[in-house]
Amino acid sequence: MDESSARLVMRGVTKRFPGVLALDGVDFEAQAGEIHALVGGNGAGKSTLMAVASGAEKPDSGHIAIAGRPLAEISPVAAREQGLAIAFQHPTLLPDLTVTENLMLAVPAAKRPRFGEATRWATEKLRAMGMPIDATVPVRALTLAEKQAVEICGALACDPSVVIFDEPTEPFMSAETERLFERIRDLAARGVAVVYISHRLPDVFALADRITVLRDGQIRGTFNRAEVSEQEVITRVAGREVTSLFPDRAADPGEPVLQVRDLTSDRLGGVSVSLARREVLGLAGVEGNGQREFIRALGGAAPSRGRVLIEGRPVDVSSPRRARESGVVLMPQERHVEGVATIHSVRENLAVAATDRTSRAGIIALQREDQLVEREVVELGVKLASPDVAVGTLSGGNQQKVVLGRSLLSDPKVLLCDEPTQGIDVGVRSDIYHRLRDTADSGVPVVVLSSDNVELAGLCDRVLVFSKGRVVAELVGDAITDNAITEAALTGSPAEQEERAASREKAPGRRWRKLLSSEQGPSAFLIAAIIALTIVGTAQNDRFLSSFNIASMLELLGPLLFLSAGQLIVMLTGGIDLSVGPLSGALVVVASFYVSDDYDMGWWVLGFVMMVLVAGGIGLVNGSLVKFARVTPVVATLVTYMALQGFSLFMRDVPGGLIAEPVTSLLKVKIGPVPWPVIAGVVILVVLELASRRTMAGLCLRGTGSADQAAYKRGIPVTRVYVLAYVAGSMCTLFGAFLLAAQTGIGDPTAGISYTLASITAVVLGGASIFGGRGSFIGVLFGVLLLQVTQNTASFAGLSQAWQYWLPGLMALVATGLFAQVQHRTKRSAPSS
Repeated sequence: MDESSARLVMRGVTKRFPGVLALDGVDFEAQAGEIHALVGGNGAGKSTLMAVASGAEKPDSGHIAIAGRPLAEISPVAAREQGLAIAFQHPTLLPDLTVTENLMLAVPAAKRPRFGEATRWATEKLRAMGMPIDATVPVRALTLAEKQAVEICGALACDPSVVIFDEPTEPFMSAETERLFERIRDLAARGVAVVYISHRLPDVFALADRITVLRDGQIRGTFNRAEVSEQEVITRVAGREVTSLFPDRAADPGEPVLQVRDLTSDRLGGVSVSLARREVLGLAGVEGNGQREFIRALGGAAPSRGRVLIEGRPVDVSSPRRARESGVVLMPQERHVEGVATIHSVRENLAVAATDRTSRAGIIALQREDQLVEREVVELGVKLASPDVAVGTLSGGNQQKVVLGRSLLSDPKVLLCDEPTQGIDVGVRSDIYHRLRDTADSGVPVVVLSSDNVELAGLCDRVLVFSKGRVVAELVGDAITDNAITEAALTGSPAEQEERAASREKAPGRRWRKLLSSEQGPSAFLIAAIIALTIVGTAQNDRFLSSFNIASMLELLGPLLFLSAGQLIVMLTGGIDLSVGPLSGALVVVASFYVSDDYDMGWWVLGFVMMVLVAGGIGLVNGSLVKFARVTPVVATLVTYMALQGFSLFMRDVPGGLIAEPVTSLLKVKIGPVPWPVIAGVVILVVLELASRRTMAGLCLRGTGSADQAAYKRGIPVTRVYVLAYVAGSMCTLFGAFLLAAQTGIGDPTAGISYTLASITAVVLGGASIFGGRGSFIGVLFGVLLLQVTQNTASFAGLSQAWQYWLPGLMALVATGLFAQVQHRTKRSAPSS
């Protein structure tokens, strides 16, 4: 091939992971205007090779050139700026950011719209996939197919010269797949080099100009599509002959075991199904027509109404746990989210499903567990060095086998499989097909939902085709073909899907759920609580709303306002800062030595400078401990908590050193009944809220906490964000320390201790997630106000000081519980297909 026309050139690329040579001197190129398919088994190195090309992984050696220029810096940003875009197999989206925000982070800076035009721009880009996706919702509310569509639209929005699609069609039904193929052909026709990775060989042969086979980290051949057969590619991929992909169908399905009567939900119009004992039943349809809602409702993962009977006895499928206890076991589509705990070992993931067989009186019999796990690993053919390796280190196919093994060890009476072979190679697919058939032959009926019509035709005894939430066709035996399934599924058009989606969006209940589950939702609960407490306080004493009492409350909440803002900045990254309280006290102690009526203005300035240096230094230490020393945030900031408190007590073992009166007076000046620093604090919180939503710095902060690995692939400098977040949090604490100094008027080494827990409480009350990515500065404002109103109300009511701690704690529990319940209901009622 002519290298001068190559848009992507990779020469001698080698990449090693601990104990694994993932890529061994690989040469690969993609020409302008061609669709170059890269195929291989799970663990062959395909995704690693493309991760290297996109800058997400640094090779140990090798040369990469994009659009004729060497890729000097191996980073996602450099590759993207040079013209390469990638849609990853597992979408690298930030779940707590909206679809619009994710798309903005997906494109180079020069191609980003202004924030005021971003939603309209994102809606336009989403049309490329023809799916009715709301650009304003957080990504966590989307289905897997919708997430994949957003990932693809992000790559297309880059207007690249090279675009990589890594298993792009796995969550899609045939209509969505064909729509994507049209887009890919259009790209190639415009001179874009397309690299297409897929395990679906019929798709590869329908689309590709050239095919490269990768196995065990080495190229096993590159062929023009017309020069090689599908069977030859299968043999090269598997490294062996795969003679029988699908097992034979059941000769006698047997008697009915499962009866589903009038299963109904928001997207199911009353589905009734009967399933025989040795039957494999397939579910098909255009994405969004109810088939995934049906299988998830049957497995307890989605709300529904109706009756489900096994062997004539009613069973409870109101939750996954109750469905599993009844013998209905769901093998979910998103294995990384619902299928396995990737940080735990294969042994732990398998054994947890069979504790009733391996334990007595709550004690695990290790020998019995070893035997059970070893047997399952052998029967499934899981390739691993030891059952004690983490599931996350395995290839996709072996992970899927673990998910299947875990489901089978649950001793199901009915096995539900949602996309059981998604993202795995042809050899492993054959193993799973035969295992599912063996399961059905043993008397456990199997339900399979698949976006691959060829898979359904080869595996299933019967296929139900869904449209508009109902079964519109039933295909049996030899009548099950790819064309027959597609023809039946197209009774529900994309236009009808969009109409249904629009009607759901306009539903009043959905609008309220969307509002209450948003990051501003907790503020509504806080405002209601503040109003209720104000009514109680006024009923206790009519001076509760006096100007003097309001001014006193607002003055007292000033320091906490700033400390809580700093705490939220840190918590948005998924961290926590326990040192904010002692830091504020230490800063007041520093001020007490220099900002005094006994010294002139020069000493005051020196004191202020030292406060800034101490605050910035502590933030830098906290961030460095967390990011570079890899100390958990709780431990890192607990260390600085103790060090700062020790420093304060060393400098002043008893309170002393008066703060200069002009400084305290200035910080207590009021505008009406409101101290001006509180007004400034409110303004700063509003500015921070706007900045977190409408600036790239804000998106980087929230994106880092939402999913740091995905954030890195999106080009966010996560290390810098982590460190700067702690520095920014400490600088907010500095402002709070000025107000604390004005309140105390003296260098009190214990003045700030109580603010640590108070700041965390205010942030949690405001709806922030302790795992990062979610939080509102407006929520912080109302959280701080609620804490102060609570203390004031308890004081007016004559309650003991203990109630001033109990009431905020109880309200935090109630508010958090209500917010979590709304989110849970919204998630369960979200489209599942």
